[in-house]
Amino acid sequence: MSTMRMKHLSSVANDVVQACAVRLNTSVDKLVEEFEATSSWNNETTPSHGAGADGGMYGRKFIEFCSAKGVSELCQNNIEEKIADGIFSRFTFDMMLSWEIPDSAQEDSFTECVGKEKEDKKVVAKLPPEQDDVSLFYTDLMPLLVDNERNIGEDAFVWLGSLVPLVTDVVNGRFTFETLTATTGNRLYFPAYDKYIKEIDKCIKHLLKQAKPKGVELADDEFILHVEGTASTQRVVRHIGGTSWPGKLTLTNYALYFEASGVITYEDALKIDLSKDKEQSVKPASTGPWGAPLFDKAIVYESPKLSEGIVLEFPEITSSTRRDHWLALMKEIMLMHRFLSKIKLECPIQAWEMHARTILSIIRLHAAREMLRISPPEPTRFLIFSLFEELPKGDYILEELAESLKKVNSGHPCSASSILRSMIISESIHSSVEVTEVGKESAGASGPVEDTSLLESVINQAREEEKEIAIAKASTEGLKEEGITESTTIFMELLKPIRNTWPWFEEVLTWERPAATLIVIGAALIVTYKEWVGKAIAAFLVWVVAKMIRARQERIDEECKELVVYTASEQTTVENIVSAQQGVQTVHEMVKKANVSLLKLWSIFISKAHKHANTAMVVLSAASIFLAVVPMKVFIMGALLYYFTMSLVSKLGKIEERNQGFYRRLKEWWDSIPVIPVRVVDEVPNSPNRMKCVDARG
Repeated sequence: MSTMRMKHLSSVANDVVQACAVRLNTSVDKLVEEFEATSSWNNETTPSHGAGADGGMYGRKFIEFCSAKGVSELCQNNIEEKIADGIFSRFTFDMMLSWEIPDSAQEDSFTECVGKEKEDKKVVAKLPPEQDDVSLFYTDLMPLLVDNERNIGEDAFVWLGSLVPLVTDVVNGRFTFETLTATTGNRLYFPAYDKYIKEIDKCIKHLLKQAKPKGVELADDEFILHVEGTASTQRVVRHIGGTSWPGKLTLTNYALYFEASGVITYEDALKIDLSKDKEQSVKPASTGPWGAPLFDKAIVYESPKLSEGIVLEFPEITSSTRRDHWLALMKEIMLMHRFLSKIKLECPIQAWEMHARTILSIIRLHAAREMLRISPPEPTRFLIFSLFEELPKGDYILEELAESLKKVNSGHPCSASSILRSMIISESIHSSVEVTEVGKESAGASGPVEDTSLLESVINQAREEEKEIAIAKASTEGLKEEGITESTTIFMELLKPIRNTWPWFEEVLTWERPAATLIVIGAALIVTYKEWVGKAIAAFLVWVVAKMIRARQERIDEECKELVVYTASEQTTVENIVSAQQGVQTVHEMVKKANVSLLKLWSIFISKAHKHANTAMVVLSAASIFLAVVPMKVFIMGALLYYFTMSLVSKLGKIEERNQGFYRRLKEWWDSIPVIPVRVVDEVPNSPNRMKCVDARG
C-alpha cells in the first residue's frame, strides 16, 4: 500500500488522505486516479496538480472526495466505540482542518502568521509579575482555549455537517457554530469539539436508558427525547383548576406523556398527541397558589378537542429556563409534523429521514446544554423548525429544505436515519429492503446531501436579514423600559411637528389666510368633481418622496444621531402630584361622558326614548333618500361650500346668533334623552358576556 505524500497538499491534508486510504484499504495513487476519473473534477478547468489558487481548488476537491469516502466507512459500524475512543472526533476534526487549509502554500502562510503571533506573545510576556499571574489564572480556568492549537471556522463546520448530520445539520449549522464558539472568537478548538461529540453520545445513551411511559405502547419509530419529573431530575407539576399533581413528563418525536405520581408508582400516562391536530398550540403561562398567575414558569397546551387547556409547570428558583426549553422542544415536534404533512413526501423513508434529523438536533441541544451549563444556549439555535419559524425568510428556507429532502440518500451510511439506526434504533423500524430501494433511487449521491448551494444562499440571506432586524430591535429596547410618564412625553414630542402644522390648518379653515383658503377650496372642488381622489393621493405620496430625497441630500441622518427629550419640570413635587391627579380626573370624566353617550344611543336604538327614536328614524330615512338620489360628489362639494361659507359668515358675525340657537336646540334635545340605568354586581357571570339586559323584576 503506497504512503505517497502529495507535495501540493498541506501536511494535515496529507495525513487525512493517508488515513482515508488506510480505512478504505487502498492506496493514495488509486484514490487520485479514482478522483480524477470522476465528473466532479473533469468539469473544472484548472490543472490537476497545479499550485496556488488552482492547486488549492484541486486540493479542496480532492479532500472532499477522500473525506466523503473515509467518513462513510467510519459511520458504517461501531460508531459509538469510535466516539468513545476519540477516533471519530480526531478524524473529523482533521477533515475540517484539511478542508480549510488544503494547500501547502496556504499552510506556509498560516505557519508564518502563527510565528508572528508567538513573537508578539514573547514581547507581551515581559510584563510585571502581577499581570503574568493574571494570564496564568485564565489559562487554569479555561483549558478549552488552546492558543497554540489549530482551530476551524464556520464554513468547515457546515461542510462537515453536509457529510455527517451527527455533528450538525447543514440547514442550521451556522447558527449552531455561532453558539458553540461565542466565547472563543468564532473559532472551534479540538478540546471543545471532542467534548461536544462525546456529550452527544452520552445524551443518546442516557435517553436509551429512560423507562417508557406506563400504560402506553410506543410506536416502532418513536424515540424518547426528554424526560423530567423523576427522582433524579427536577419536578414537573400539572395544574387542574385549583389542584396540583406532580408527575413524570416524557417527550417523544410523536407525543407528550404525563404520568401523575401515585403512592408507590406512577399512574397510567396521559398522552398528548403532537403529530395530528394542526390547530393545537403550546404557549407560556403563569401559575400560582389557588390558580393565581404569580409564577411565569408553566406551559399551557390547547386544542379544539379539549374543553380546557392542559397546564404543566416547571418549578425553579430563579429563571424560566426549563419552561423555555420544554416549550421549544414541543414546538419543534409540532412544527416538524406540520411540515411533513404539508410537503407530502411519497416515500416514508424520506419522512423518517426528517424525523432523524429533528431527533439529532434535539440531542445536540441537550449536549450543548451540558457543555454550557453556566449560560445555557438559546434552544432555537440548535433546532430546525423552531429556528426558521422565527427567522426572516424562514418559509423560503423550509421550501428549499423540502426540495433537498427529496434528493437525500437515506441508504447512505452517513445519513441521519442510518446514523440514528446504528446508534439507538433496531433494524425493525424500517427493513433493510426499504433502505436498499431508497439507496438505489438516490444512486450517485456521495453523501447525505447532494447539492446545498441554493439552500446555503437562502440561509445566508436570512442570516443577514436577521442581523438587520436584531439591530433594529436593539434600538427600541430603551423605549420599552421607559415609564408611562416618559413614554407620554416622548410621544407628545414626536407628534410636535404635526401639532405645529395644525395652527396653519386652523387659519386656512377660518379664513385667516384668504388666499390659501381659496386655493384649498378650489383644489378640493376640482378633485371631487373630476373624481381625482386617487391622483390626489398619488401626488401626496410623490411629495413625501421628494421630502425624503431632500432630507437625504441635506444629510439630516448624520446630524440626528439621537433625540434628546427633556422631562424635567419647573413645578414642585406637590404641583406635579396635583397635575397628575387632575389628569386622572380628566380621563375619568372623558370615560364617563363616553359611557353616557353610548347609553343614550342604545336608548334611541331600542326605542327606550320613544320620541327621540322617532326623530332619529325620520332624520336617518331622509338622509338615506337624499344620499340615494344625490350623487356623492355633489353632496361632498355642497358640504365643502356650506362649511367654508358658514365659516366666512361666522367670521363676519352676521349669523352667530342663529348658529348659537341651533346648537342650543340640539344640545337640549340630546340632554333630554333618558339613559338605561346600570347596576354593577360583584359576582362572577354564568356566561362569557359580562353584561345583560333584565326587566324590572330582576
